[in-house]
Amino acid sequence: MEEQPDPRPPSRVRAGASAAAGQAKIEWAEAHMPVLHAVCTDIAARGGMRGVRVGICLHLEAKTAALAAALHRAGALVAITGSNPLSTQDDVSAALASLGPRVYAWHAPTPEEYAGFLRDVLDTRPEVILDDGGDLIALLHAERPEQASGVRGATEETTTGLHRLRAMAAEGVLRFPVIAVNDAKMKYLFDNRYGTGQSAWEGILRATNLLVAGKEVLVCGYGWCGRGVARRAQGLGARVTVAEVDPIAANEAILDGCRVRPALEAVADADFIVTCTGNRGVLGREHFLRCRDGAVLANAGHFNVEVDAAQLAELAVERRVVRPLVEEFRLADGRRLHLLAEGRLVNLAAGDGHPVEIMDISFAIQALCLEAAACDGSRMARAVIPVPEEIDRCVARLRLQAAGAAIDELTAEQRAYLQSWH
Repeated sequence: MEEQPDPRPPSRVRAGASAAAGQAKIEWAEAHMPVLHAVCTDIAARGGMRGVRVGICLHLEAKTAALAAALHRAGALVAITGSNPLSTQDDVSAALASLGPRVYAWHAPTPEEYAGFLRDVLDTRPEVILDDGGDLIALLHAERPEQASGVRGATEETTTGLHRLRAMAAEGVLRFPVIAVNDAKMKYLFDNRYGTGQSAWEGILRATNLLVAGKEVLVCGYGWCGRGVARRAQGLGARVTVAEVDPIAANEAILDGCRVRPALEAVADADFIVTCTGNRGVLGREHFLRCRDGAVLANAGHFNVEVDAAQLAELAVERRVVRPLVEEFRLADGRRLHLLAEGRLVNLAAGDGHPVEIMDISFAIQALCLEAAACDGSRMARAVIPVPEEIDRCVARLRLQAAGAAIDELTAEQRAYLQSWH
Protein backbone atom coordinates (compact mmCIF):
# COMPACT_ATOMS: atom_id res chain seq x y z
CA MET A 1 0.00 0.00 0.00
CA GLU A 2 1.42 3.38 -1.02
CA GLU A 3 2.33 5.59 1.93
CA GLN A 4 0.23 8.76 2.15
CA PRO A 5 2.06 12.11 2.29
CA ASP A 6 2.13 13.84 5.66
CA PRO A 7 -0.53 16.59 5.56
CA ARG A 8 1.18 18.72 8.22
CA PRO A 9 3.07 21.89 7.17
CA PRO A 10 6.87 21.67 7.59
CA SER A 11 8.40 22.65 10.91
CA ARG A 12 9.43 26.25 11.56
CA VAL A 13 12.35 26.42 13.98
CA ARG A 14 15.28 28.79 14.33
CA ALA A 15 17.95 28.24 11.71
CA GLY A 16 21.32 27.33 13.14
CA ALA A 17 19.99 26.04 16.46
CA SER A 18 22.04 23.11 17.76
CA ALA A 19 19.89 20.01 17.40
CA ALA A 20 22.69 17.93 18.93
CA ALA A 21 22.63 19.97 22.13
CA GLY A 22 18.84 19.77 22.22
CA GLN A 23 18.92 16.01 21.70
CA ALA A 24 21.20 15.62 24.72
CA LYS A 25 18.73 17.59 26.84
CA ILE A 26 15.83 15.44 25.64
CA GLU A 27 17.74 12.22 26.36
CA TRP A 28 18.52 13.43 29.89
CA ALA A 29 14.83 14.12 30.50
CA GLU A 30 13.72 10.79 29.04
CA ALA A 31 16.15 8.93 31.29
CA HIS A 32 14.31 10.35 34.32
CA MET A 33 10.74 9.87 33.06
CA PRO A 34 9.93 6.17 33.62
CA VAL A 35 6.21 6.73 34.21
CA LEU A 36 5.71 8.52 30.88
CA HIS A 37 7.70 5.78 29.14
CA ALA A 38 5.54 3.03 30.65
CA VAL A 39 2.30 4.84 29.82
CA CYS A 40 3.24 5.56 26.20
CA THR A 41 4.49 2.01 25.68
CA ASP A 42 1.02 0.79 26.71
CA ILE A 43 -0.69 3.39 24.51
CA ALA A 44 1.39 2.23 21.53
CA ALA A 45 0.42 -1.40 22.21
CA ARG A 46 -3.30 -0.49 22.38
CA GLY A 47 -3.05 1.50 19.13
CA GLY A 48 -5.58 4.13 20.19
CA MET A 49 -3.37 7.06 19.14
CA ARG A 50 -2.15 5.61 15.85
CA GLY A 51 -2.65 8.19 13.11
CA VAL A 52 -4.42 10.66 15.42
CA ARG A 53 -3.51 14.29 14.77
CA VAL A 54 -2.42 15.89 18.07
CA GLY A 55 -2.04 19.66 18.48
CA ILE A 56 0.06 20.78 21.47
CA CYS A 57 0.70 24.21 23.00
CA LEU A 58 3.16 23.84 25.89
CA HIS A 59 6.35 25.34 27.26
CA LEU A 60 8.73 23.94 24.68
CA GLU A 61 11.71 22.59 26.57
CA ALA A 62 13.22 19.14 27.06
CA LYS A 63 10.49 17.54 29.18
CA THR A 64 7.77 18.69 26.80
CA ALA A 65 9.85 17.39 23.91
CA ALA A 66 10.05 14.01 25.64
CA LEU A 67 6.24 13.93 25.80
CA ALA A 68 5.85 14.92 22.14
CA ALA A 69 8.44 12.34 21.05
CA ALA A 70 6.75 9.61 23.14
CA LEU A 71 3.36 10.38 21.57
CA HIS A 72 5.01 10.29 18.14
CA ARG A 73 6.47 6.86 18.88
CA ALA A 74 2.99 5.73 19.97
CA GLY A 75 1.79 6.53 16.45
CA ALA A 76 0.32 10.03 16.81
CA LEU A 77 0.88 12.80 14.26
CA VAL A 78 2.14 15.53 16.58
CA ALA A 79 2.27 19.27 15.94
CA ILE A 80 3.56 21.50 18.73
CA THR A 81 4.24 25.13 19.56
CA GLY A 82 5.31 27.00 22.70
CA SER A 83 2.86 28.45 25.21
CA ASN A 84 5.18 31.24 26.40
CA PRO A 85 7.47 33.40 24.23
CA LEU A 86 10.43 33.14 26.61
CA SER A 87 10.24 29.47 27.59
CA THR A 88 10.94 27.92 24.19
CA GLN A 89 14.48 26.56 23.88
CA ASP A 90 15.70 26.71 20.29
CA ASP A 91 18.06 23.74 20.51
CA VAL A 92 15.27 21.56 21.89
CA SER A 93 12.86 22.71 19.15
CA ALA A 94 15.42 21.83 16.47
CA ALA A 95 16.08 18.43 18.00
CA LEU A 96 12.39 17.61 18.37
CA ALA A 97 11.70 18.54 14.75
CA SER A 98 14.34 15.98 13.70
CA LEU A 99 12.55 13.25 15.68
CA GLY A 100 9.28 13.36 13.74
CA PRO A 101 6.86 15.86 15.35
CA ARG A 102 6.16 19.10 13.53
CA VAL A 103 7.50 22.04 15.57
CA TYR A 104 6.46 25.67 15.14
CA ALA A 105 8.35 27.75 17.70
CA TRP A 106 11.43 29.75 18.51
CA HIS A 107 12.61 31.71 21.52
CA ALA A 108 11.26 35.26 22.00
CA PRO A 109 8.92 35.48 19.01
CA THR A 110 7.08 38.70 18.28
CA PRO A 111 3.37 38.70 19.21
CA GLU A 112 2.61 38.22 15.50
CA GLU A 113 5.00 35.27 15.24
CA TYR A 114 3.57 33.72 18.41
CA ALA A 115 0.03 33.89 17.00
CA GLY A 116 1.34 32.57 13.69
CA PHE A 117 2.79 29.50 15.39
CA LEU A 118 -0.58 28.79 17.02
CA ARG A 119 -2.18 29.00 13.59
CA ASP A 120 0.48 26.65 12.19
CA VAL A 121 -0.65 24.02 14.71
CA LEU A 122 -4.30 24.62 13.80
CA ASP A 123 -3.35 24.21 10.12
CA THR A 124 -2.61 20.55 10.91
CA ARG A 125 -6.34 20.18 11.82
CA PRO A 126 -5.75 18.49 15.17
CA GLU A 127 -8.22 15.87 16.35
CA VAL A 128 -7.12 16.19 19.98
CA ILE A 129 -5.51 19.20 21.64
CA LEU A 130 -3.19 19.59 24.63
CA ASP A 131 -3.29 23.20 25.81
CA ASP A 132 -1.42 25.20 28.45
CA GLY A 133 -3.24 28.41 29.33
CA GLY A 134 -6.05 28.00 26.80
CA ASP A 135 -4.49 30.01 23.96
CA LEU A 136 -4.81 27.31 21.30
CA ILE A 137 -8.40 26.37 22.15
CA ALA A 138 -9.48 30.01 22.45
CA LEU A 139 -7.94 30.88 19.06
CA LEU A 140 -9.62 27.88 17.44
CA HIS A 141 -13.04 28.98 18.72
CA ALA A 142 -12.46 32.63 17.84
CA GLU A 143 -11.00 32.27 14.34
CA ARG A 144 -11.83 28.77 13.10
CA PRO A 145 -15.05 27.56 14.70
CA GLU A 146 -15.69 25.35 11.68
CA GLN A 147 -12.68 23.25 12.73
CA ALA A 148 -14.15 22.51 16.16
CA SER A 149 -16.36 19.73 14.81
CA GLY A 150 -13.20 17.80 13.90
CA VAL A 151 -11.80 17.95 17.45
CA ARG A 152 -12.67 14.90 19.54
CA GLY A 153 -11.50 16.42 22.80
CA ALA A 154 -8.74 18.28 24.58
CA THR A 155 -6.79 18.56 27.82
CA GLU A 156 -5.72 21.63 29.80
CA GLU A 157 -2.60 21.78 31.95
CA THR A 158 -3.08 24.92 34.05
CA THR A 159 -5.35 26.63 36.55
CA THR A 160 -5.38 29.78 34.38
CA GLY A 161 -6.40 27.83 31.32
CA LEU A 162 -9.23 26.12 33.17
CA HIS A 163 -10.58 29.51 34.29
CA ARG A 164 -10.82 30.54 30.63
CA LEU A 165 -12.32 27.25 29.47
CA ARG A 166 -14.91 27.12 32.23
CA ALA A 167 -15.95 30.65 31.24
CA MET A 168 -16.37 29.41 27.66
CA ALA A 169 -18.42 26.44 28.85
CA ALA A 170 -20.59 28.70 31.03
CA GLU A 171 -21.33 30.87 27.98
CA GLY A 172 -22.23 27.75 25.99
CA VAL A 173 -19.53 28.26 23.35
CA LEU A 174 -17.18 25.36 24.16
CA ARG A 175 -17.50 22.98 21.23
CA PHE A 176 -15.80 19.82 22.55
CA PRO A 177 -14.91 18.17 25.88
CA VAL A 178 -11.83 19.37 27.77
CA ILE A 179 -10.30 17.14 30.44
CA ALA A 180 -9.10 19.20 33.40
CA VAL A 181 -5.66 17.64 33.86
CA ASN A 182 -4.67 20.42 36.27
CA ASP A 183 -7.34 19.20 38.72
CA ALA A 184 -6.07 15.62 38.92
CA LYS A 185 -4.69 14.84 42.37
CA MET A 186 -1.50 13.41 40.88
CA LYS A 187 -1.07 16.75 39.10
CA TYR A 188 -1.86 19.60 41.48
CA LEU A 189 -0.59 17.94 44.64
CA PHE A 190 2.83 17.47 43.05
CA ASP A 191 3.27 19.64 39.95
CA ASN A 192 1.66 22.80 41.34
CA ARG A 193 3.11 22.49 44.83
CA TYR A 194 6.51 20.78 44.61
CA GLY A 195 7.18 21.64 40.97
CA THR A 196 6.38 25.34 41.20
CA GLY A 197 7.93 25.61 44.65
CA GLN A 198 11.34 24.40 43.49
CA SER A 199 11.39 25.74 39.93
CA ALA A 200 10.20 29.26 40.79
CA TRP A 201 13.06 29.73 43.23
CA GLU A 202 15.51 28.16 40.79
CA GLY A 203 14.49 30.78 38.23
CA ILE A 204 14.67 33.65 40.73
CA LEU A 205 18.07 32.59 42.03
CA ARG A 206 19.49 31.93 38.58
CA ALA A 207 18.39 35.39 37.44
CA THR A 208 19.51 37.32 40.53
CA ASN A 209 22.27 35.33 42.28
CA LEU A 210 20.94 36.75 45.57
CA LEU A 211 20.69 35.19 49.01
CA VAL A 212 17.22 34.24 50.27
CA ALA A 213 18.12 33.34 53.87
CA GLY A 214 17.21 36.11 56.28
CA LYS A 215 15.16 37.98 53.67
CA GLU A 216 11.50 39.00 53.68
CA VAL A 217 9.42 37.18 51.06
CA LEU A 218 5.86 38.11 50.09
CA VAL A 219 3.84 35.42 48.29
CA CYS A 220 0.67 36.71 46.65
CA GLY A 221 -1.82 33.84 46.48
CA TYR A 222 -1.87 30.69 48.60
CA GLY A 223 -3.24 28.13 46.21
CA TRP A 224 -1.21 25.01 45.51
CA CYS A 225 1.46 26.99 43.63
CA GLY A 226 1.64 29.64 46.35
CA ARG A 227 1.92 26.94 49.01
CA GLY A 228 4.91 25.48 47.21
CA VAL A 229 6.65 28.83 46.72
CA ALA A 230 6.11 29.80 50.38
CA ARG A 231 7.30 26.46 51.72
CA ARG A 232 10.50 26.53 49.66
CA ALA A 233 11.17 30.11 50.74
CA GLN A 234 10.87 28.99 54.37
CA GLY A 235 13.26 26.15 53.64
CA LEU A 236 15.76 28.64 52.25
CA GLY A 237 15.62 30.60 55.50
CA ALA A 238 13.28 33.44 54.53
CA ARG A 239 10.56 35.04 56.63
CA VAL A 240 7.39 34.57 54.60
CA THR A 241 4.26 36.72 54.42
CA VAL A 242 1.20 35.72 52.40
CA ALA A 243 -1.36 38.02 50.76
CA GLU A 244 -4.71 36.36 50.07
CA VAL A 245 -8.35 37.10 49.22
CA ASP A 246 -9.67 33.72 50.42
CA PRO A 247 -10.13 33.56 54.22
CA ILE A 248 -9.77 29.77 54.26
CA ALA A 249 -6.45 29.85 52.38
CA ALA A 250 -5.29 32.68 54.64
CA ASN A 251 -5.98 30.60 57.73
CA GLU A 252 -4.03 27.72 56.22
CA ALA A 253 -1.09 30.04 55.57
CA ILE A 254 -1.09 31.10 59.22
CA LEU A 255 -1.06 27.49 60.42
CA ASP A 256 1.77 26.77 57.96
CA GLY A 257 3.89 29.35 59.78
CA CYS A 258 3.38 32.37 57.50
CA ARG A 259 2.22 35.85 58.38
CA VAL A 260 -0.87 37.10 56.53
CA ARG A 261 -1.16 40.78 55.58
CA PRO A 262 -2.77 42.81 52.79
CA ALA A 263 -0.44 43.17 49.84
CA LEU A 264 -0.41 46.98 50.04
CA GLU A 265 1.02 46.75 53.55
CA ALA A 266 3.36 43.82 53.03
CA VAL A 267 5.16 45.13 49.93
CA ALA A 268 6.85 47.82 52.04
CA ASP A 269 8.93 45.19 53.86
CA ALA A 270 9.46 42.60 51.13
CA ASP A 271 12.82 41.84 49.53
CA PHE A 272 11.21 39.35 47.13
CA ILE A 273 7.60 39.48 45.92
CA VAL A 274 6.27 36.44 44.04
CA THR A 275 2.79 36.42 42.48
CA CYS A 276 0.99 33.06 42.25
CA THR A 277 -2.65 33.93 41.58
CA GLY A 278 -3.47 33.48 37.89
CA ASN A 279 -5.20 36.87 38.06
CA ARG A 280 -4.28 40.28 36.64
CA GLY A 281 -3.14 43.47 38.37
CA VAL A 282 -1.92 41.75 41.53
CA LEU A 283 0.92 44.28 41.75
CA GLY A 284 0.13 47.72 40.37
CA ARG A 285 0.91 51.40 40.74
CA GLU A 286 -0.07 51.68 44.42
CA HIS A 287 2.07 48.68 45.31
CA PHE A 288 5.10 49.96 43.40
CA LEU A 289 4.89 53.30 45.22
CA ARG A 290 5.20 51.45 48.54
CA CYS A 291 7.87 48.87 47.64
CA ARG A 292 11.23 49.05 49.35
CA ASP A 293 14.37 49.96 47.45
CA GLY A 294 15.89 46.95 45.68
CA ALA A 295 12.75 44.78 45.79
CA VAL A 296 12.69 41.85 43.35
CA LEU A 297 9.37 41.23 41.56
CA ALA A 298 8.70 37.80 40.06
CA ASN A 299 5.64 36.06 38.63
CA ALA A 300 5.00 32.35 39.18
CA GLY A 301 1.44 32.52 37.88
CA HIS A 302 0.76 31.99 34.19
CA PHE A 303 0.42 35.07 31.96
CA ASN A 304 2.46 38.25 32.29
CA VAL A 305 -0.46 40.25 33.71
CA GLU A 306 0.02 39.67 37.45
CA VAL A 307 2.73 42.34 37.72
CA ASP A 308 1.52 45.40 35.81
CA ALA A 309 4.71 46.14 33.92
CA ALA A 310 3.11 49.00 31.97
CA GLN A 311 2.30 50.91 35.16
CA LEU A 312 5.78 50.20 36.48
CA ALA A 313 7.28 51.63 33.30
CA GLU A 314 5.10 54.74 33.61
CA LEU A 315 6.40 55.37 37.12
CA ALA A 316 10.06 54.88 36.18
CA VAL A 317 12.32 57.78 35.34
CA GLU A 318 15.00 55.38 34.18
CA ARG A 319 15.13 51.68 33.29
CA ARG A 320 17.98 49.38 32.36
CA VAL A 321 18.85 45.69 32.17
CA VAL A 322 21.27 44.97 35.03
CA ARG A 323 21.54 41.20 34.48
CA PRO A 324 20.06 38.89 31.88
CA LEU A 325 16.31 38.73 32.63
CA VAL A 326 16.59 41.39 35.38
CA GLU A 327 15.31 44.86 34.48
CA GLU A 328 15.79 47.72 36.94
CA PHE A 329 13.16 50.47 37.15
CA ARG A 330 14.35 53.59 38.99
CA LEU A 331 11.53 55.69 40.44
CA ALA A 332 11.57 59.46 40.91
CA ASP A 333 12.58 59.19 44.59
CA GLY A 334 15.58 56.99 43.71
CA ARG A 335 14.10 53.64 44.73
CA ARG A 336 14.93 50.75 42.39
CA LEU A 337 12.54 47.88 41.62
CA HIS A 338 13.74 44.81 39.74
CA LEU A 339 11.36 42.92 37.46
CA LEU A 340 12.35 39.41 36.43
CA ALA A 341 11.75 37.97 32.95
CA GLU A 342 9.43 40.79 31.86
CA GLY A 343 6.91 39.57 34.42
CA ARG A 344 6.51 36.27 32.60
CA LEU A 345 6.49 32.86 34.24
CA VAL A 346 9.79 33.02 36.11
CA ASN A 347 10.43 29.30 36.48
CA LEU A 348 10.47 28.81 32.70
CA ALA A 349 11.55 32.22 31.42
CA ALA A 350 14.54 32.30 33.81
CA GLY A 351 14.97 28.56 34.38
CA ASP A 352 14.19 25.12 33.00
CA GLY A 353 10.76 24.71 34.57
CA HIS A 354 9.62 21.98 36.92
CA PRO A 355 11.95 19.12 37.88
CA VAL A 356 11.95 16.23 35.42
CA GLU A 357 10.43 13.75 37.86
CA ILE A 358 7.49 16.07 38.51
CA MET A 359 6.70 16.46 34.81
CA ASP A 360 7.04 12.70 34.41
CA ILE A 361 3.89 12.43 36.52
CA SER A 362 1.99 15.30 34.87
CA PHE A 363 2.81 14.25 31.32
CA ALA A 364 1.87 10.63 32.00
CA ILE A 365 -1.59 11.91 32.99
CA GLN A 366 -1.65 14.07 29.86
CA ALA A 367 -0.81 11.13 27.60
CA LEU A 368 -3.54 8.91 29.07
CA CYS A 369 -6.11 11.73 28.92
CA LEU A 370 -5.25 12.43 25.28
CA GLU A 371 -5.82 8.77 24.53
CA ALA A 372 -9.16 8.90 26.36
CA ALA A 373 -10.18 12.00 24.37
CA ALA A 374 -9.13 10.37 21.09
CA CYS A 375 -11.01 7.14 21.80
CA ASP A 376 -14.03 8.30 23.83
CA GLY A 377 -14.36 12.04 23.23
CA SER A 378 -17.54 11.64 21.18
CA ARG A 379 -19.26 10.20 24.27
CA MET A 380 -18.10 13.00 26.61
CA ALA A 381 -20.02 16.17 27.41
CA ARG A 382 -19.01 19.45 25.75
CA ALA A 383 -17.73 20.78 29.03
CA VAL A 384 -14.69 20.89 31.29
CA ILE A 385 -14.66 17.42 32.81
CA PRO A 386 -12.52 15.77 35.50
CA VAL A 387 -9.70 13.33 34.89
CA PRO A 388 -11.08 9.79 35.22
CA GLU A 389 -10.12 8.42 38.64
CA GLU A 390 -8.66 5.28 37.11
CA ILE A 391 -6.10 7.43 35.23
CA ASP A 392 -5.13 9.27 38.43
CA ARG A 393 -4.67 5.99 40.29
CA CYS A 394 -2.86 4.28 37.41
CA VAL A 395 -0.25 7.05 37.34
CA ALA A 396 0.03 6.94 41.14
CA ARG A 397 0.76 3.19 41.07
CA LEU A 398 3.32 3.56 38.28
CA ARG A 399 5.05 6.36 40.17
CA LEU A 400 5.31 4.17 43.28
CA GLN A 401 6.81 1.37 41.21
CA ALA A 402 9.34 3.75 39.69
CA ALA A 403 10.26 4.94 43.20
CA GLY A 404 10.72 1.36 44.42
CA ALA A 405 7.89 1.79 46.93
CA ALA A 406 4.94 -0.44 47.80
CA ILE A 407 1.76 0.06 49.83
CA ASP A 408 -0.55 -2.13 51.88
CA GLU A 409 -3.97 -3.38 50.81
CA LEU A 410 -7.15 -3.53 52.85
CA THR A 411 -8.30 -6.96 53.92
CA ALA A 412 -11.80 -8.11 53.04
CA GLU A 413 -12.77 -7.59 56.67
CA GLN A 414 -11.42 -4.02 56.66
CA ARG A 415 -13.29 -3.17 53.44
CA ALA A 416 -16.51 -4.56 54.90
CA TYR A 417 -15.98 -2.51 58.08
CA LEU A 418 -15.53 0.72 56.14
CA GLN A 419 -18.67 0.07 54.08
CA SER A 420 -20.91 -0.66 57.05
CA TRP A 421 -22.90 1.89 59.06
CA HIS A 422 -23.03 -0.34 62.12
